[in-house]
Amino acid sequence: MFLIVLSGLLVLAVFGCVCVVRAARGGPRWVRGVAKATVLAGELAGRSGRSGRSQGDDD
Repeated sequence: MFLIVLSGLLVLAVFGCVCVVRAARGGPRWVRGVAKATVLAGELAGRSGRSGRSQGDDD
């Protein structure tokens, strides 16, 4: 079951990346919407990953 969920998340991530590339080339409106959501999700994931770590530590 875990493998199915992980595979589904991978498919969604790849689909989002394809939409980002296609939107950069001027794709349809729905592609630009999916691309915007993908970029926003990536930024939110990056922020949440950085918030738990200290800024000055190199450990």
